[in-house]
Amino acid sequence: MQHTRTLAGIALAAAAVVTLAGCSATSSASTSSGSGDTDWKTATSAESAGGMDALVKAAKAEGQLNVIALPPTWANYGKIIDGFEKKYDIKINSANPNGSSADEVAAVKSQKGQSTAPDVLDLGNAVLQQNLDLLTDYKVANWSDIPDTLKDADGKWTRDYTGLMSIGYDSSKITDAPKDLNDLLGSEYEGKVSIAGDPTQANQAASAVYLAALENGGSADDITKGVDYFGKLKQAGNFQNVLPTQATVASGETPVVVQWSYNNLAWGPAAGSSGNKNWKTVVPEGQALGSYYSQAINKDAPHPAAARLWQEYIASPDAQNLYLQAGAFPSTLAAMEQSGTVDKDALEAAGGMPKDYVELTDAQVTDAAKVLAAKWSATMGS
Repeated sequence: MQHTRTLAGIALAAAAVVTLAGCSATSSASTSSGSGDTDWKTATSAESAGGMDALVKAAKAEGQLNVIALPPTWANYGKIIDGFEKKYDIKINSANPNGSSADEVAAVKSQKGQSTAPDVLDLGNAVLQQNLDLLTDYKVANWSDIPDTLKDADGKWTRDYTGLMSIGYDSSKITDAPKDLNDLLGSEYEGKVSIAGDPTQANQAASAVYLAALENGGSADDITKGVDYFGKLKQAGNFQNVLPTQATVASGETPVVVQWSYNNLAWGPAAGSSGNKNWKTVVPEGQALGSYYSQAINKDAPHPAAARLWQEYIASPDAQNLYLQAGAFPSTLAAMEQSGTVDKDALEAAGGMPKDYVELTDAQVTDAAKVLAAKWSATMGS
């Protein structure tokens, strides 16, 4: 893969992304496991509690699943949610689709014991590591397909998909394609550059800071220079303190967004009439930065069987290929290639994982969170 990645190929695969409206959470979810004496709250695998047929039966009896912070255009979650509902006839209640990982955790804590509490979580690594006590162990049927480096040994979490940190830009407003983050310091970008939230709260925004550190003489061990870069961006008048969404990109309100490649791709021509036909995506030169998101089950999930069935579904080739179609690299990619279950067209369009890929370790993420907590607000004046 070339150092400058325009990702035009992935954009073709991302055409499969749909924009379905998320269902609002309701309070009518059943707390019954629907499976006789089986306690699905403590089941650590389907096999340990009667098998997949028993799990499906119990999940259907519950009838609902509560998810949170899953925008329909994020990594193809619109299609993934739709596929689960159609396959199992289980209603998904999708709360706060534009929320952050921190918002997910806050909902788990504030709604504990309520039928509206999130059943499952999709978390960035920093927030995940800080809240392991909220999660429960569960191993999906194809556990061996997930590399050991991408899962907790006991099943408390599994990495699921990753993109690459990228620059999305409106080519009708930016004439020359940016090659890296430092290009964004130029006068052409005055008041135009935004990131996806607060880096102390959201993994995607924090990852923009990580990338800035790598580009400016810092490292995965010390992201201080990434915070310094954003201080310079603000001093130049180029930082736009607006949360970007597909709507703000389509309207032109946020002309440049630093975020995951699968999100930038989904907000451009692939989104059809709801996207920005002039939106282009570039992965900056040099080291590519990624970060797998982790799937986990709320230990107090109001729908414990449906929560476990969701984990089985999103680890299956059906859902893993949907991630890939949106330009996100799934955790079981190597196993799917070996078994012949991978979507070859989507894989060809995505171009494969770059060889110069960097991802922060758990320890590095923890240290980075401390730097952000100490420096971000003071540097950005927020």
